[in-house]
Parts: sequence; C-alpha cells; structure tokens
Amino acid sequence: MRNRFFTNSFATIMIVLLLVLVSCKSISQTESNKIADNLKWSERMALSIMKRHPESYQIDDQKEPKWDYVHGLVLNSFEALNKQYKNPIYSNYIKSYTDVLIDVKGTIATYKSQNYNIDMVVAGRLLFNLYKETKEQRYLIAMQTLRKQLEEQPRTKSGGFWHKKVYPNQMWLDGLYMGEPFYAQYTATFENGKNLDDVAHQFELIQQHATDKKTGLLYHGWDESKQMAWANPETGTSPNFWSRSIGWYVMALVDVLDYFPKDHPKQKELVGYLNNIANSLVAFQDQSGLWYQVTDKGSIGGNYLEASGSAMFAYAFAKGANKGYLPYKFKTFANKAFDGLTQKLIKVAAEGEITITQACAVAGLGGNPYRDGSFEYYVNERKKDNDPKATGPFILAALELNR
Repeated sequence: MRNRFFTNSFATIMIVLLLVLVSCKSISQTESNKIADNLKWSERMALSIMKRHPESYQIDDQKEPKWDYVHGLVLNSFEALNKQYKNPIYSNYIKSYTDVLIDVKGTIATYKSQNYNIDMVVAGRLLFNLYKETKEQRYLIAMQTLRKQLEEQPRTKSGGFWHKKVYPNQMWLDGLYMGEPFYAQYTATFENGKNLDDVAHQFELIQQHATDKKTGLLYHGWDESKQMAWANPETGTSPNFWSRSIGWYVMALVDVLDYFPKDHPKQKELVGYLNNIANSLVAFQDQSGLWYQVTDKGSIGGNYLEASGSAMFAYAFAKGANKGYLPYKFKTFANKAFDGLTQKLIKVAAEGEITITQACAVAGLGGNPYRDGSFEYYVNERKKDNDPKATGPFILAALELNR
C-alpha cells in the first residue's frame, strides 16, 4: 500500500510539473508572438504586416506571387527600416519577394513589358541593394529590363511618360512615383547621371500643366490631347484634387532628390516644386493633422480624412525638412499629421498588431467601368483597412520622424 501511495503521488507530481511546463511554454510563445507596444511605430507596423502576411508576396492579400507596385512601395519602406535597425527578418522579407518572382535568368514573373504600365517599374528599386550585396546577375538583368521599358515607354508629344499604354497621352501624378525614383537611381548608378534632365522633365511637365493657379494644388491627371471625357477641354486636367495622387508626387520628389547632386542645374528647380506644393498643402491640413480624400473640399458630401495621402504628406514633409529641402517648420506639420494618424486612424489589437483605417483602396481615371474623376467618384470608392498605400508611407514617416 505504501509503495502504491508513493508511486501514485510521484505520478501526480510529475503530471503537475508537466502541466506547469506546458503552461509556461504556452505563455512564452504567446508573449513572443505579441508585438510590443514600446517599439517604434515603424517596427510595430512592419511586424503587423509580417504577421498578417507571412510571405511577402501576400501583401495586399495576394494569393499568388505578382510583380506589383504595392509590394515595391511597402518593401521599400522595409528597406529603409532595415537600414536603421539592421534586422535580418526585414532583409529576408524583401529578398523572399524578389526571389520568388525573379528567376536565375533575370526574368520577372507576371511582368509584361508590352503593357508599358509605369506602375510596374517601382518594385525595381528593391534590386539595387540586392545586386550590390550579392552581385547576382539576375538582379541586374531585371533592372535592365525595367530600364528598357522606360526607354521605350510611349510619351506625350512634350516628352512625358504615358501612365500606361491603355491611357494614351495621359500623365497621372501616381506615375511620377512609379517611374522616376527608379529612373533617377538607375541613371545615377549605371549611366553617370546622364538622364537626370529627363527625370526632371517629367516633373516640369506636371508643374506646367497640372498645377491649379488658385490653390497651388495639383490635379490627379493631365491629358495632353484633351480628348478624354474627364479632361478639361482647355487645360486637359482632371476635375479634382485627390490627396493620394498628390502624395505620390511629393514622395517622388523627395526620393528622386537623393540622386540629384546639389550642383545639378535641375536640383534647385525640383526643390522649388517641393516647396510650392508643400506650402499649398499646409493650407488644407485639417486641425486633426490629417488631409481629406478630396484635398480642398473639407468635410462636405461624404468627404473623409484619408490615411494614405496623410501618411505620404507626413513622410515627404519630414524627409524634406530632414534633408534641408524644406524649412524646418514642415517637421512640425509632419508630426501633427503623424499624431492624427496614430490618434484618429490607428487601432491596436490585443496581440499588438496595429491596423490603419480610412484608406482609399484604389482610384483612377477613365477605364472600364469609367471613372470620371468627380468629387462623388473619389468619396465613394471603397476603403480598405491596412491598405499598403497607407502602411508603407506610415513606416517611412515614422522613420523620418523617429516616432
């Protein structure tokens, strides 16, 4: 009886100990999966993205790998993050995207050069650092493929890149971010900067043709032929100011300026454009720090404070001030915008993931079904939480502001 008592007691103790160990391990695993709230906002957003999308090609809820501009945008923010924090989880996340899409011969899966879609160029920015670090020819070949697209891209009579082959004679503000930072970096890296004048010319055309004289804001699109139904018959511009399109433009400016030497004849011109649009935007910054979907229309008729454009402005203002392109006061405007994002549009889950709300999912001009560029069109396009056009710029803004 006594031996049986000790045997049963020993067995009970071992079971209790085992349960304690399992419980401790479970608690430890739970804690390790939680995103700490004492991290910087940039890392909190990056880790949230990785938790939602374990494979980088899954960004934007993609089911299959696709060469796309949203991946280029978000993973460019990861590259900036990795430069600051040097964590292999970030560099591996970037590389896993390029490696699933670029084969040993440098062929880019899902990419179709004959579409002449300038959106497809921006992800090429991820390849410069990879090629520099690995010297793998496939990355160089892929960059050369994208550079060839720009060489052959259809242009307006005045020399501006068409946004896509299916949108003839049209320049959209979006396209300046999609094409010019890659173009500037490529020509600075491999061509001794010989095409920087052509890069600057794209911005010159937008300034000349898409600027509203009254507000200083930039219209979403410009049709040189003035044939599109959405185009003003006298100016060729689309009817409204869309904050995200202006956001693409200001991000393009601060990013291409990285590759313009200070003594380049066009550098001051580009800095001037940045100051012009930045000063115009400040007049429309809401007291919350954010900007509306339709920039100049306030809270009327369903207009709303929108995340992606606000994050893009915060990034461009902060980087512009940090680099000395903009007066330092723009750092204050950027911090106010970032406060608005974190206080009004960010939600935090129990496990620490952060969600950014009130982001316009997509907007464009023309096409089928037809998009007329009206106020009603922009405010009624669907919204999407954690849209990559908001998450990527949010990370970039957080890094520039050290928040």
